[in-house]
Amino acid sequence: MKAFIRKHIGWLFIIVSVLAIGLFYFYPMIEAFLLSFQSGAGASLKYVGFDNWMRLFGDPSFLAALINTSIYLLVQVPVMIVLALIFSVLLNDPTLKFRGFFRTAIFLPCVTSLVAYSVIFKYLFGVDGIVNHFLLNVGAISESINFLADPIWAKIIIILAITWRWTGYNMIFYLSSLQNVDHSIYEAARIDGANAFQQFFQITIPLLKPIILFTSITSTIGTLQLFDEVMNITQGGPGNATLSISQYIYNLSFEYTPDFGYAATVSYVIVILIVFLSIIQFKVAGDKK
Repeated sequence: MKAFIRKHIGWLFIIVSVLAIGLFYFYPMIEAFLLSFQSGAGASLKYVGFDNWMRLFGDPSFLAALINTSIYLLVQVPVMIVLALIFSVLLNDPTLKFRGFFRTAIFLPCVTSLVAYSVIFKYLFGVDGIVNHFLLNVGAISESINFLADPIWAKIIIILAITWRWTGYNMIFYLSSLQNVDHSIYEAARIDGANAFQQFFQITIPLLKPIILFTSITSTIGTLQLFDEVMNITQGGPGNATLSISQYIYNLSFEYTPDFGYAATVSYVIVILIVFLSIIQFKVAGDKK
């Protein structure tokens, strides 16, 4: 009996956490998956098989949301990762003055309220916003541009907003990793004649490879779940030009006639994309684990 207790006593310390994770994490995931095979509202749900999944391919709003989210992902994530790497290398220089100030300034956006900063970007690029006033004053334009009513400019503003907020977040990961790198490695490289670019691509990038993979995956997940910026800056407009998958799920659940079954189906598209893209990133990074 004592041997049995000693063998299983560890479960006493984690059983509450395991039950909580199962109840509040895995159970909703399973229920959402089962819900994707049903249709209707409230208690009138009925089993429809794969109808919701087949509906995806003929749904122009979903296809628009998928294309928009893919554009955000393919443009914003690489730009953000590259900027974060550059900032981390520059701010890791021990000879740079006011390093603490610059680190704080770049990191500060990621602790601001999602709604607050989205509204600020909305007003910055409004018809009467600061950006239009500046461009008019310098003579770059003759009349105000309605950025948020233009499909291309609206996407660019969404990308700028996300990049502004999350670059500093990724920079902190790279900066903390670089501070653990022995400076003698770079000194040896300089003695051997390696310039700054060679050190960056042949030393810094390989050393940060695991962290780059981690931030790439987390950034991919975050972008695929993009909601606040689109909802508060453009509301998915003009038309569906900036609509994201997460906002479409919200619309299906609360804005349109409630269709929780189809909304659950669309939400599982995000799960599938995250798994698929994560596998690709692991393969590209050459991580056998």
